[in-house]
Amino acid sequence: MQFAWGYAPTLIIEAAVRTGVFDRLDEGPRSLPELAAKTGASARGLTAILNALVGLKLLARVDDRYALTAESAAFLVSSKPGYRGLFFQHHTGQLLPQWMHLAEVVRTGKPVARTNHEDEGAGHYAQFVESLFPVSFAAAHALGEHLGLAKASAPVSVLDIGAGSGVWGIALARQSAQVTVRAVDWPRVLEVTKSVAARHGVAERLTVVPGDFHEADFGQRHQIAVLGHILHSEGRDCCRRLLRKTLAALAPGGTLAIQEFVPNDDRTAPPLALLFAVNMLVNTEAGDTYTYAELSAWLLEAGFSNPRRLEVPGPFPLVLADKPAA
Repeated sequence: MQFAWGYAPTLIIEAAVRTGVFDRLDEGPRSLPELAAKTGASARGLTAILNALVGLKLLARVDDRYALTAESAAFLVSSKPGYRGLFFQHHTGQLLPQWMHLAEVVRTGKPVARTNHEDEGAGHYAQFVESLFPVSFAAAHALGEHLGLAKASAPVSVLDIGAGSGVWGIALARQSAQVTVRAVDWPRVLEVTKSVAARHGVAERLTVVPGDFHEADFGQRHQIAVLGHILHSEGRDCCRRLLRKTLAALAPGGTLAIQEFVPNDDRTAPPLALLFAVNMLVNTEAGDTYTYAELSAWLLEAGFSNPRRLEVPGPFPLVLADKPAA
């Protein structure tokens, strides 16, 4: 029964986000009539989703008044830095309609969409990449701390490949004025990148390079390169080529950071990494999730040294590797 109704929490949360329930409750506990007046939603509709959210422990109810829990206060209030509301809208508006064709995709082996191609993917990513910013920000901040950026005394150039919201370069640039960022992505997506960078006060240290990252000019002698949730959209041969190109763009001794959904080597866990492989089946021609053994082998094959895992906040580890010193 839990699997059969697995879609319900996503849709309920998304409806509450759109209705403004969490934002109104951030102002303080409210009764049903008060919420109806504040949101303009029907009493019947609110009753159903509010009680469901209490059951999901995303709201609390004392007597006749509803209140936020710690989780909803942190992640579902639009003014909070950890806000994930747009992420749920991405699932209901973009992913669920595609997944409805899963049986046909399995039968034919052909995706519903080719989101790793600019003609189909640029608009798709431009709509939702900003919603992913808080998902990776803590990990990006932890990467900067691991690399000691706050103590940097010389310029540090960061290559952000498939920059999306710009979270990796922005998080690193916020840790040191020495950091500059070269962001590569499709033109429509880079408009989002520039907007987010401006909001975080680092736009003057951002250089954007429009184009497909297989063809775009990565520049040279970067101290850091990041592939943040990029490899899963590419097939194995494309991943290998991209790693070789990234190696060439790094300075000797430079570090590459990869963040991905990483299944264990037997592909039996964790569930999220295995589910996301199905998402790549639906939305790309050859994308997949890759094990640490695969990633580390490709890194060594490309010429990197010392592949290693770095545990960071969130469900996705980082895989680091270095360009050998000259």
